[in-house]
Amino acid sequence: MSKKIVVLTGSPRKGGNSSAMADAFIKEAKAKGHTIVSFDVTKMDIGGCHACETCFKTGKACSFDDDFNKIAPEILEADGVVFVMPVYWYSIPSQIKAVIDRIYSFVVGGRDIADKECGLIACCEEEDMSVLDGVRIPIERTASLIKWKMVGEVLIPGVLNIGDIDKTDGCKRAAELADRF
Repeated sequence: MSKKIVVLTGSPRKGGNSSAMADAFIKEAKAKGHTIVSFDVTKMDIGGCHACETCFKTGKACSFDDDFNKIAPEILEADGVVFVMPVYWYSIPSQIKAVIDRIYSFVVGGRDIADKECGLIACCEEEDMSVLDGVRIPIERTASLIKWKMVGEVLIPGVLNIGDIDKTDGCKRAAELADRF
């Protein structure tokens, strides 16, 4: 069954390791017949939540008209969402964190986004797998809160320099994640 999947990438480093895994996922998902809508949030103007609680009051997800309002309708229509990012200072990069925070607008605005599938693709410099907890745990908790089903995670440690991902099975595992949607 063909699905619509939104891929949100959050690495400002072009051609980096998380980008390579995103490309592998997207290529395989398209080969399986899925429709992919991809956003490189590092190239977008997305601010943090203002906590104004006026979500969807203007017909848009956010009353503050920035690029999140381009992403929100796609998330509403999607069957699944995949977050792709490196670990930045033991956490989620700020560019993609702003998108995650703004998902709050669906809750405040009374939009039903439950029952979507969710995936995570992430990498980090250090070899210690627990470093990836800084992205894994918030994504898992967010998915649980909004009733999304985590279908899989690709967590790759020990990659720093562009191309290091090629020394791992990260791209292969990212492509295999497409099988779970």
